[in-house]
Amino acid sequence: MTLTEDRKISMVEVRKTISTSLGTAFGFVIALVWSNVVLGGLALTGAPMTAPKDAVGLVIGIVTALVLTIFMIVLIILVGRWGSK
Repeated sequence: MTLTEDRKISMVEVRKTISTSLGTAFGFVIALVWSNVVLGGLALTGAPMTAPKDAVGLVIGIVTALVLTIFMIVLIILVGRWGSK
């Protein structure tokens, strides 16, 4: 390989790294915005938003977190399939 070819490969790698980093940063901004929306929705349902004071509160928090996690995983799978078409 020549120096010019090495430099082209290096620039391609730099661009990929930069685009990945920017995509991740944009994702974090989106997550922060959605965090407020989700917290507001949970507050409307009466779900506890503070540290549990007893075992029942802890169980409710765990169940809520599990349900939301499963729901988000299903959405990630659906969006991934949609995006790969």
